[in-house]
Amino acid sequence: MGRPSLRSFTSMVCIAFLVWSSSSFESCIARSGRRHWRRHDGDNGLSASLSKKKPKSHGSSSHHHHNGGPSKKAPPSAPAKAPNSPAPSSKPPKHVPVASPAPPPPPPTAATPAPLKDSLTFNVLDFGATGDGKCDDTKAFQAAWAAACKVERSVMLVPEKYQFLVGPISFSGPYCQKGITFQVDGTIVAPMNSNAWGKGLLQWLEFSKLVEITIQGKGTIDGSGSVWWQDNPYVEPDNLAPQIIPLDNSTLLQKHPPPLQTELSSKMPSTKPTAVRFYGSLNATVTGITIQNSPQCHLKFDNCIGVMVHHIRVSSPGDSPNTDGVHLQNSRDVLIHSSTLGCETGCTNVYIHDVNCGPGHGISIGSLGRYNTRACVSNITVKNVNMHNTMTGVRIKTWQGGSGSVSGIMFSDIQLTEVQFPIVIDQFYCDKSTCKNQSSAVSVSGINYQRIKGTYTVKPVHFACSDNLPCIDISLTSIELKPLQEKYHLYDPFCWATYGELNTPTTPPIECLQIGKPTSNRPQTDHDTC
Repeated sequence: MGRPSLRSFTSMVCIAFLVWSSSSFESCIARSGRRHWRRHDGDNGLSASLSKKKPKSHGSSSHHHHNGGPSKKAPPSAPAKAPNSPAPSSKPPKHVPVASPAPPPPPPTAATPAPLKDSLTFNVLDFGATGDGKCDDTKAFQAAWAAACKVERSVMLVPEKYQFLVGPISFSGPYCQKGITFQVDGTIVAPMNSNAWGKGLLQWLEFSKLVEITIQGKGTIDGSGSVWWQDNPYVEPDNLAPQIIPLDNSTLLQKHPPPLQTELSSKMPSTKPTAVRFYGSLNATVTGITIQNSPQCHLKFDNCIGVMVHHIRVSSPGDSPNTDGVHLQNSRDVLIHSSTLGCETGCTNVYIHDVNCGPGHGISIGSLGRYNTRACVSNITVKNVNMHNTMTGVRIKTWQGGSGSVSGIMFSDIQLTEVQFPIVIDQFYCDKSTCKNQSSAVSVSGINYQRIKGTYTVKPVHFACSDNLPCIDISLTSIELKPLQEKYHLYDPFCWATYGELNTPTTPPIECLQIGKPTSNRPQTDHDTC
């Protein structure tokens, strides 16, 4: 596909809702400063009758299960049995937790699990964990999981006031019982020794092929990412970057702080793991916990159906490379609120609301179609979002040479503060200095922008679409973006091969949008359609 000339195009550049190699959804990707995604308490009015009910965090006073795993006497500060714990018998003790306030309802197609009843608690301390943050507790976690796996609606407890050093581990089915709760009230930390990672792994804590699995609690999962980042100088991986020109014409090249040379960090593998990954699971919930300092992506859902993420906190340094908040790949029926985000190859029925982002790269769909792959992303809603000091606001990015489609996307009620590029579609995405021109593309259609307001610091709108497959049905309503020239040169709205309608006057006027539809805009073959 031909690119517009440099004079008319100025310079096409962009970043993402993460779907590399075919499609992806990134959001709140930090870039400068320290990024935090915090709890948002403004969403309490949803119907409790449709909500999942989950137990309150099980504190260290929960009873312990001593069968099916090694038992050890807890250290002095370790949790003790509750005073009203039943006497040992052949029957498992009963535990009736107090229900916490009901979270928002899951997507309509996701089954709502029943409240927990008669759940058994498997405390990792009873399976040999030391919780001192120095001794390797991986085997104790494996043993506790093996026991919890056999019991429907059991609880695997990571108690508060302890720090557990845990290496790469898989908590996997498909033969585990449904409804297991992974209760994180203490801290889980990843090893900083390269010996634990071999030649490199794609994930640290994996939850695979499980039904109604829940991770919850008030604790922290810490990926110890600093030893992975420090050997990688940070350069902005985005083709929008050349348009960010400081008023004093100084360079914008950002680098990660000089590496702290240690014997351990110099040997870390080049492949960085995701902190927490769900694969092939049905009705997965993550709530309450903090995930921080992941070597790469913090939380990822791959090939999952029925995902709920709410009231979590994700935090890592703003210049940590590729540390997405939540990343979705090949997943559907997803509800994310009061938290952060990300989406890869083939995501449908995703609803994201009440999210605070910044600093970072905003919310992105893509990049899609990399390496000539096919991407199918549809029915995505993003609303009630606050963004501050991000590079992009809401963005769709695709590679040349891909196929498939992005359609049925709604971005609404978004408030922006000092965002460089608030609204972006880029079908020429490239994370290198040059990329090959190709005629095929992932089609982009049915994109709606409503009530997007705030301030921008570089360019309000950047629509760069394919000559052979233009963007169609782009709709803009109540767009009010005001310039804030503090650091960078400002640009007017830019459109290339972009067709749609302006339902209301916009600020600034987006006169470059072509009204109506092009003469031809069809996918190359039936195989390319979704």
